[in-house]
Parts: sequence; structure tokens; C-alpha cells
Amino acid sequence: MGIDIKRFIKTFGLVELCQGLGVTGRHMFSKKFTIMYPEEKTPKSVRFRGLHAQRRYEDGSERCIACKLCEAVCPALAITIESTELPNGERRTKSYDIDLFKCIYCGFCEEACPVDAIVLTHIHEFHMEDPATERVIDKQRLLALGDEHEASIAANRKQDIPYHR
Repeated sequence: MGIDIKRFIKTFGLVELCQGLGVTGRHMFSKKFTIMYPEEKTPKSVRFRGLHAQRRYEDGSERCIACKLCEAVCPALAITIESTELPNGERRTKSYDIDLFKCIYCGFCEEACPVDAIVLTHIHEFHMEDPATERVIDKQRLLALGDEHEASIAANRKQDIPYHR
């Protein structure tokens, strides 16, 4: 009987509503921390995972050796690789495609790569004019992104060294 009276008072006394309004009132006059996004940006961690890029060695040759570990470890099956063998016996990629609609940006491909060829950059502001044709990023675009952003990629990798191995 005592529980029913408590429930009745709580329900019709609007106790929860008053508690909620109290929380609102406490925060109404406190300092706001809104960020005006296009003009202001929040700092990103060196471990942020954005758009993919492929890196090259200092001499300009591709790092990717077509081991297909990134393709095997990808939980979303977003990576497709075709490999070829060069006359000197080395393996290289003929095609390297990443379906950005399937990708979940988990970073497993980056972790699995033995030569640090595929990396996730800090680029998070990208869009597609024609999703039907631009959703798959190919080897040429990956290499171009890597060439364009190599300085920031290398700096972030250097800062991230203490957290690896």
C-alpha cells in the first residue's frame, strides 16, 4: 500500500519533470562550448582515421608489395587487390581498390601492412559528386593522396611511434 502512494505522488506530483527542469535551469546560464565548425576546428588525435592514402618510398617507388594482408584483414571486405609480378621477381599491385561505402575506417588495413604502405589520413572532409562512380577509390587516387599529404602523414606516424610495438 505504501508503494502505491509513493508512485501516485511521484506520477501526479510531477517530480521527474521538476528534476529535469532543475537540470535545465542549472545549465542555462553556464558558459557554452559550441564550436563554429567551418571557421573553428577541434584538434584531432594523431591516431585519427580518415580517408585512405598509399605511401611511396623516398626514391618514389611504391611501398605496396601486394601481400594482400590488408584485403584479408578487412572486416567489411572493402579492399580488392590484383597483383602482378615484375621481371625482377618482385610483386606489385596491378589494381588496388577501396570501396568507401563499405569501409568502416577501422584501421585494420593500416595495422596489417608490413611496409606501412596503406595509411588512414586526417582527411575527413570529403564528398562525392557522383557516388556511383566515385565511391571506389583506386590505386592512382590513393597514391596521389599519399604524395599530396606525405608530410603530415610522416609527422603523424612519427608522433604515434610510442604507441606501437
